[in-house]
Amino acid sequence: MNTFLNYLVVAALFALVLAPVVLGLARERRIDRQLREAERGRRAAGPPETRSAARPVTAERRPYLRSWARV
Repeated sequence: MNTFLNYLVVAALFALVLAPVVLGLARERRIDRQLREAERGRRAAGPPETRSAARPVTAERRPYLRSWARV
């Protein structure tokens, strides 16, 4: 009976150690699947218009504030 409990404890510890790995792999596969679906959608939509893509991006500069709390 002690041998069975020892094997059970080892299996439980092994599962506890591997649980984050398995969850991380599942999350990575989900993210990869979402990225592939988004890429397929972008290809199906076609290339963006050249007029909007060639337009320069302008950023609005904010004046320097003495404190980070004043936004």
